[in-house]
Amino acid sequence: MTNREIVVSGIRPTGDVHLGNYFGAIANFIKMQHEYNCYFFIADYHALTTHPDAKELPIFVRDALSIYLACGLDPDQCTLYIQSHLPQIPELYLLFNMLAYKGELEKIPTFKEKVRSQEALGKSINAGLLTYPVLMCVDIIIHRAQKVPVGKDQESHLEITRTFANRFNYMTGSSFFPEPYGFSYGNTLLRVPSLDNSGKMSKSEGNPSASIFLKDEDKTIRQKIMRATSDSGPTVPNQTKPDAIANLFDLLRLVSSPDTVAHFDEQYNQCTIRYGDLKKQLAEDMVRCVAPLRERYQAIAADTNYLRRVVQEGGEKARISANATLQGAKELIGLSYF
Repeated sequence: MTNREIVVSGIRPTGDVHLGNYFGAIANFIKMQHEYNCYFFIADYHALTTHPDAKELPIFVRDALSIYLACGLDPDQCTLYIQSHLPQIPELYLLFNMLAYKGELEKIPTFKEKVRSQEALGKSINAGLLTYPVLMCVDIIIHRAQKVPVGKDQESHLEITRTFANRFNYMTGSSFFPEPYGFSYGNTLLRVPSLDNSGKMSKSEGNPSASIFLKDEDKTIRQKIMRATSDSGPTVPNQTKPDAIANLFDLLRLVSSPDTVAHFDEQYNQCTIRYGDLKKQLAEDMVRCVAPLRERYQAIAADTNYLRRVVQEGGEKARISANATLQGAKELIGLSYF
């Protein structure tokens, strides 16, 4: 395991995990843990940048950890920890804030988006939101990661992480921090569409009925699928599928057999498709996919001793790696006096 490339990724505990999180990220994490030296964390510090009232944070952190484990992340195969359990992170974050410039942070697209969303809610912009990319950089380099599984919307953060790492290396005349690069198992990043044809499934989406959450009950899943956006049906053979219908077929490909997809595809091309039948099949296949995850989640979430042991052992392993990085960085900077 020590000779494997290092992978780091995290999840913000700010809402329920949905099918997009599972197929777009967590399913890949499960594969990665057997091929790389993986560090996966619950990003509770990041949650505070937009949710400074932490009353619900313990619930969200516990839920996120339980979902990770229910989906198949194995503490014996990867390192699972809570971000705030590593005191080395805020210390290195402080040091790297000295390397970050206000102008470059303000130009990052995701910062501008978060500012707009916060202002729309009448909320103030805290300094943590501005320096969010610095903290994200430190999350990655604290283990000197070489690879980071990311979506397209996070590429700018990886780019600035490389900038900060190289700036540190140049300043200290070293090659201490490797340049981390994003990667995905597939040739294209998976996009799981929403049920109302408004884009992709999202935690922050205003319509919770547009996403399938891993904690949804069977009845709820069936109701959401049956209400999914469709149309009146094709009017000519082999007609190009409009977005709403293409979305239904995309979801079908995720959870149904190839024969099932081919069956409804043929019906669509022959103008004989009944969307009610397609949705019923999709709903049952979705239930078969989600129900085992939900049941494992419920069992794990109820086992406080197991969850405590996972984060204690994961934190210990992560702190060993983080401390080695921090001490090496401080020595290179010159913060080693005796």
